[in-house]
Amino acid sequence: MKRIILMLLAAAVIMIGLVLNHAIAKKDKAIYVAVNGDDQSAGTKSKPFRTLNKAASEAKAGTTVYIRKGIYNEKLVVKHSGTKLKPIIFRAYKTEKVIISGKNSKDVEGDTSLITINNKNNLTIKGLMIQDLTTDLSDETVMGIYVTGSSSHITLEHNHVHRIKTRAADGNGHGIAIYGTGKMRDINVLGNTVEDLKLGFSESLVLNGNIDGFKVENNIVRRNDNIGIDLIGYEGTSTDKNADFVRNGVVKKNRVYEISSFGNPAYGEEYSAAGIYVDGGKNIAIEKNTVYQSDIGIEATSEHPGKYADQINITNNTIYHNFFTGISIGGYDEKRGGTKNSLISQNIMYRNDTKGIDGGQLLLQHDISNNVIEKNILTAGPSRIFIANYFSTNKENDLVKNVFHQEKGKKGIWVWKEEDYTSFPIFKKASKSDAKSSYLDPGFVNSNKYDFRLKKDSPAKSIVD
Repeated sequence: MKRIILMLLAAAVIMIGLVLNHAIAKKDKAIYVAVNGDDQSAGTKSKPFRTLNKAASEAKAGTTVYIRKGIYNEKLVVKHSGTKLKPIIFRAYKTEKVIISGKNSKDVEGDTSLITINNKNNLTIKGLMIQDLTTDLSDETVMGIYVTGSSSHITLEHNHVHRIKTRAADGNGHGIAIYGTGKMRDINVLGNTVEDLKLGFSESLVLNGNIDGFKVENNIVRRNDNIGIDLIGYEGTSTDKNADFVRNGVVKKNRVYEISSFGNPAYGEEYSAAGIYVDGGKNIAIEKNTVYQSDIGIEATSEHPGKYADQINITNNTIYHNFFTGISIGGYDEKRGGTKNSLISQNIMYRNDTKGIDGGQLLLQHDISNNVIEKNILTAGPSRIFIANYFSTNKENDLVKNVFHQEKGKKGIWVWKEEDYTSFPIFKKASKSDAKSSYLDPGFVNSNKYDFRLKKDSPAKSIVD
């Protein structure tokens, strides 16, 4: 009898839960916006609002704002927060083409963005095209999407951000900018395309400041004239100096290409823009990304002296045909910070340093310590440099089971603590590389078509697996 009573109670609890969930669902609201709508109407599918501003004013927790196709020459400023169970969603209706355009915006000093989320929580922006915001002012920063304050539980998904441009010689612009001036949590940037930007001193897709917990996954970032994906610390962005760095997140399965500062008026003829860059972040996984035809494939360091990129795991990335180098860690001069306690593992670094700048496939710079470099496959580019280490501040770094691609009739060069080596055995001894690191042909399936899988009989399999 006791068992039957317990079963009946459990069933009652389930029924109550279903009823409550149904009640919550019934209270969720849909708002519609259309270019032929009217802000004095009801905001329903048959009687939509006209402006994004009106929809934002009405969109409270549990509301989905469906935006119908067309060009909206206005800014979207989110005015309310959702809740965990009842987020607010702004999205294109079905697969309709919704464009938020800054074409008619006038230059003004300060920050200008087409979508702004400031101190708001539990929000999603999905499926929108954000485009055509430009400035000639050096003191105006133009942005496609701008998230700031203590905003948390934010998802930016399947948006297309393009043609955001600064034309000032010392200007700034971002495609997507997330600035944690207060503490941010649970930031998700998923499946967006960010392209054709003129950025000045700034970045295509950036997380900066007090951000604890994030995902940047499955995005396409391309054809921009400065850094692709950037994770930044120690710039004074956060009001809390002890937490002014991006941490505890993942950058995964992004495709980043044609990222170069060459010709950017802020940089002149420098090849200094990374496809993916950690500048002072901590506990970040960078994995399964593809980066090519950029200045630097992936870079992890800190530009601030005494600060570090710390616990950065760079694994299973494919990095090829970049202009300066494939992967870089450490400060570019002795006035910068460095990289520590990090892992570079199972990456393909193939024929980078295409401009012959001597960055090789792996560039080890100032102030790097306690890092593990293991199970990578490196194929030299035109400079023939595999590892380029032009600083003597390299300490307690382990080279383990790496494969250096031996090519018939071509020599290899390793630079270690400012000394050049053309003999692999002598380099191994100097660098204290382990006995299982090898100089051989790894046997790619078809590297001419960028298929870097290993053949069944590859001698590298037993080393890097």
